Amino acid sequence: MFEWMAWTLPVAVFFGCIALMLVGMTVWEIRSPTTLRKGWLPIATTRGDRLFIGLLLAAYVNLVFVGLGENMAAWFGLEAPPSVWISFVVSMVLLALLMRKG
Repeated sequence: MFEWMAWTLPVAVFFGCIALMLVGMTVWEIRSPTTLRKGWLPIATTRGDRLFIGLLLAAYVNLVFVGLGENMAAWFGLEAPPSVWISFVVSMVLLALLMRKG
């Protein structure tokens, strides 16, 4: 059924983190209901809104990194494309920043 999908360790970790975030946010919402707040995003958001926007941002960061990986190897004179773990860490840092300050 999933033969078309390249289930590598980074892909599994990425989706595992998303599942854990959804469970954590559900528990957090039950224990402490959220309210709208205004951060540096141009709209008032809830925790769930910021998580959704952050997950979209993380997906785009990873897609851009994978798409430009071979070009980055040529630009920076690397022997192989950079590891996708770099984009994973960058996307999770951006997600945490958005959740905290957004």
